[in-house]
Amino acid sequence: MKKSIVIVDDHILIAKALEGIIGNFNEFEVIYVCENGKDLIQKIEEGNTIPDIILLDISMPIMDGFETAVWLTKNHPAIKIMALSMQGDDNSVIKMIKSGAKGYLLKNTHPRDLETALTRLNSDGFFYPDWASKIIFSNLNKETESEIAVRISDREKEFLKYTVTELSYKEIADRMCCSPRTVESYRDQLCEKLDLKTRVGLAVFAIKNGFAN
Repeated sequence: MKKSIVIVDDHILIAKALEGIIGNFNEFEVIYVCENGKDLIQKIEEGNTIPDIILLDISMPIMDGFETAVWLTKNHPAIKIMALSMQGDDNSVIKMIKSGAKGYLLKNTHPRDLETALTRLNSDGFFYPDWASKIIFSNLNKETESEIAVRISDREKEFLKYTVTELSYKEIADRMCCSPRTVESYRDQLCEKLDLKTRVGLAVFAIKNGFAN
């Protein structure tokens, strides 16, 4: 029995072309096509067949691929989501994976590679080509600024507040009732945590994350 696929893409010509290509695959079949995430949700809630795999575009009007992937992951976690997009930048790949996608392909993928990707997604539960895997691995150990902010101590937060002022480190030490050397240790620890090198960088981080108030 063939595995069912739904294509979600607002470019109808591309979606129909994909449908034709997949129609030549032995193990897969397209059961319907949707123009965006809202259209997909409506079809599912109307009782249309829930597919095994969804080929999901990212840039779509009304409801984009990120929102759609989050909804699918929450409501139909058994569906395997394969992102299929023109966007191959780090942010799009990582955000899509965090939204629930189990695979990622570019729209210029060769039909033979698409069939391989679908087969691997179906059998292994995920598929990322080498270029996408490199992006994933390079971002594995990167924390978001909000995640890093959680690990900043109260005294470091107090120091951050002063980085946006014109106070010298000695004057900051006086305000914080500690030695200049202690202030320098706060600076060094924060630069290491945030991968920054200058007070300007610390000041920008403080402003962006609400520590300068």
